Amino acid sequence: MADYLAMGFDFGMSRIGVAVGQSVTGTANPLTVLSARDGIPDWSQIENLISEWQPAILVVGLPLHMDGTNSDMSDRARKFARRLAGRFNLPTTTMDERLTTREAKEFTNGDEGLDAMAARLILESYFRRG
Repeated sequence: MADYLAMGFDFGMSRIGVAVGQSVTGTANPLTVLSARDGIPDWSQIENLISEWQPAILVVGLPLHMDGTNSDMSDRARKFARRLAGRFNLPTTTMDERLTTREAKEFTNGDEGLDAMAARLILESYFRRG
């Protein structure tokens, strides 16, 4: 597959981290953290990011329990992914995000940018998966 840009999301009920990355390098960069209310973002902010970055695919982190089973947040993240796909007519997938928040804490100072860093790690995991 040709080189493409992807946008990753670390879904949360009050904050949604966003990152962008290139498939050719397999790397991503944290972009921003959006506020959400009960898991619902300001869709115009996401529309602006998609318009600016023109990603070929959207990747949403899927929060699973450590044993791989679904959590309440798994269902909410899947719903968010379906809404992204429906609103922006882009291929959208989910990616196991177990341990990304813990790993993101190693790269950030406190909560500042934590969700965007987690989105970066989700996206890089997606690229590694191939």
